[in-house]
Amino acid sequence: MPDPRDPRGVRHTLRSLLLAAAAAVQAGAQSLAAIGEWVADAPPQVLAALGIRHDRLAGRFEPPDEATIRQVLETVDAAAFEAAVGSWLGGRLQAAAARRCGHSQRVRRALAVDGKAVRGTRHASSDGQAMHLLAVADQQASAVLAQAGVDGKTNEITAFVPLLESLDLAGCVITADAMHTQREHAQFLVSDKKAHYILLVKKNQPSLHAQVKNLPWRAIPAGDRQRSRGHGREEYRTLQAASLAIGLAFPHAAQAIRVTRCIRPPLHYEQVADLHRLRRHQPDRQPGHPCPARRMDTRSLEHRGAAPSAK
Repeated sequence: MPDPRDPRGVRHTLRSLLLAAAAAVQAGAQSLAAIGEWVADAPPQVLAALGIRHDRLAGRFEPPDEATIRQVLETVDAAAFEAAVGSWLGGRLQAAAARRCGHSQRVRRALAVDGKAVRGTRHASSDGQAMHLLAVADQQASAVLAQAGVDGKTNEITAFVPLLESLDLAGCVITADAMHTQREHAQFLVSDKKAHYILLVKKNQPSLHAQVKNLPWRAIPAGDRQRSRGHGREEYRTLQAASLAIGLAFPHAAQAIRVTRCIRPPLHYEQVADLHRLRRHQPDRQPGHPCPARRMDTRSLEHRGAAPSAK
């Protein structure tokens, strides 16, 4: 990476400053002042691993101060830094996959393209809008390989191709949301990058959505069923896959996948507590004196924000 500083009077290398800032952020630093404090308090073995300058005459490491780190982070080329880090991560992930699986077994990589708003950046912008980034991440390693800023006046569609242009995507599977279900994106991935894609189809493209919906799904058996619980609900997913003999009106479409999701809210904790409390206080039935079963008042549960689940 090019060093933006004047070579006269440089005491710390660019690599050591960037490594120190990255290590501080991984340790929890959320500001430039916190990065400077973390580097100043780092033990000698950590400073040695980061490549911090060592004064032989004094016999100790000289960590950079906050002003030096701030100057480098404000003037360094962010795009070049993103490209260098993404290339380094991609090379390490490919080497690790080759060592783990061997050269005889080929594992297809899965990369996810998605855009998110960066937390804590709303106050730093002039219009009060948070910074929006479009990133591509390795799903197995949970590592971001590349990311680019998206202007608030545009959308993520125009940043899709420039983001993936510099990455080696041969044999990879690229997943993205319905916004990127564009014919130009599919042509770019298959023809230019020699990759595969899994794109969502929603009603924003009526003709394509109608073609997928009218496939004979009732005659296709379910290939997989999953059940998960989280965020206060239970989800049941059924997956069906159909090979396309003729093909859809979409470039290089070879299969259609249908995911049916059923969401059922589980019994709330307060409902369970009320049921146990009701059973505990219900009097036992005596022979010859039948006692009618008590009904639980559902209005109290509704006031608590938990509606009774329908069966």
